[in-house]
Amino acid sequence: MQAARYAVDLIQDGMVVGLGTGSTTRYALEALSEKIKGGALKNVVGIPSSERTAKIAKNLKIPLSDFSQFKNADISIDGADEVDAHLNLIKGGGGALLREKILAQASIRFVIIIDESKYSDILGRKWPVPVEVLPFAEPLERAFLESLGAKVVLRHTKKNEVYRTDQNNYIFDCAFGRIADAEALAQALAARSGIMEHGLFINLATDVVVATEEGIRHLQKDGDQN
Repeated sequence: MQAARYAVDLIQDGMVVGLGTGSTTRYALEALSEKIKGGALKNVVGIPSSERTAKIAKNLKIPLSDFSQFKNADISIDGADEVDAHLNLIKGGGGALLREKILAQASIRFVIIIDESKYSDILGRKWPVPVEVLPFAEPLERAFLESLGAKVVLRHTKKNEVYRTDQNNYIFDCAFGRIADAEALAQALAARSGIMEHGLFINLATDVVVATEEGIRHLQKDGDQN
């Protein structure tokens, strides 16, 4: 994927790199592996956002570490389910939203790679908001989310088993429709003890790299576009 290669080109020697989760990020992992193997990047170490990503990275011979060794990441590269004009995001389609947000908050630069179908005028128009919930609190948080107007669906695997995150929690996919105030909704969700994390990433992305039919658009938080 062109956007993934563009994002990987932002990585420099000696960097600690946060590794996102999902099908789009897989392209970035492969591009990063090629540059490491070819000698174009040296002394790079990755911090994976999920057990799945860690397994892929190990198979691709990407050196890995964690936050016991490093207190931040120089750059993280990840995908998103939906992105608005303010570079706010809906993430969590791959089920790793909690660790992805920890990485995002610990990253000096948080780079999102998408194709133009993920770009939206307002969050919630194209994608539900994933909400990671403690199983103990499942009925309480379902009722709370429904009280906010969401259509709530408990995520299941392809085998029709309840999906479990790496933290062994549940995920509700919550269709709110067009979200008029994403920041206020994020604050309401964060205030609930039974909600471990939510998929609204507000003011976290520094860069969004969009693959379009005309080529790459590089959107930055300060308003610059390339």
